Amino acid sequence: MSAPILLTLLLALIIDRIVGDPDFVWRRFPHPVAIFGKAIAVLDTRFNRRTLPAARRKRNGAIAIIVLLVASLAAGAFTHALFALLGPLGLLFEAVVAAIFLAQKSLADHVRAVAVGLREQGLAGGRLAVSMIVGRDPATLDAPAVCRAAIESLAENFSDGVVAPAFWYALLGLPGLLAYKMLNTADSMIGHKSEKYLDFGWASARLDDLANWLPARLSLLLIAGGALWASGQMAGRNALRVGLRDHGLHRSPNSGWPEAAMAGALDIRLAGPRIYAGEIVREPMLNGAGRAVANVADVESGIAAFHASCAGVFMLAFVALCFALI
Repeated sequence: MSAPILLTLLLALIIDRIVGDPDFVWRRFPHPVAIFGKAIAVLDTRFNRRTLPAARRKRNGAIAIIVLLVASLAAGAFTHALFALLGPLGLLFEAVVAAIFLAQKSLADHVRAVAVGLREQGLAGGRLAVSMIVGRDPATLDAPAVCRAAIESLAENFSDGVVAPAFWYALLGLPGLLAYKMLNTADSMIGHKSEKYLDFGWASARLDDLANWLPARLSLLLIAGGALWASGQMAGRNALRVGLRDHGLHRSPNSGWPEAAMAGALDIRLAGPRIYAGEIVREPMLNGAGRAVANVADVESGIAAFHASCAGVFMLAFVALCFALI
């Protein structure tokens, strides 16, 4: 972790926290993640034909994600080298690019829209807002389930959308950040265990699990610290206790860490049975002893803990910069 990279990361975190993802920009230009998605879709169409044997599709999937990651690393290295020619101005440009791949403001805004929708338009407004951030069937959700879905998305994406991108940028700079976002996008598109992607997406899913292993566990500590700051000692202790105890109940080896921590921080139950595309996914509840009925106030408390946790990411980067300068 070099001082210039850490300084750029601090600037990127500030830019993302203030600006986020401005719609007026992405209405005119394609978002880089959308470009990643198109590249993944091209390889999926070409090399994941149903007529191919399972072993061939599995091999093709592994080769595809390796090619995508190498291309991302190369694009990141080229972009960084280009910015380096511009001196301090290039550092600022790189911070802007890095901020595009962070999700502090955009995630909080989307989750806040769920609370606003429930308050102002009732269940229909909450369902519409939550459908923008979760994959489950919104028509099957009552108001408490809408609140739980929003909070789960907030916690999971704190790890995937803030902690992990910041971690990989701090470790490997722009190449690491672009490679991580390519991998995370591939996992969301082809990494699920459907019949079509069980083989082709296997390598992407396993590599994404590996890339998120440390950030997910770090997110538990950050959420506990954020809950402590936002809501007091009891919330911080509960986040740490429930996160350490219940993370393994989640189907994902990584998502359970931030979600269980948030469940403890807010003293509510999360996860449990859910419906995706008409199919019931049965899972144990995280923090089963917590309150069964989540409400809009819990969503707002979750956002407060999220903002405090994001401040923790900033402080970690600042401390790392101080040590790098010594």
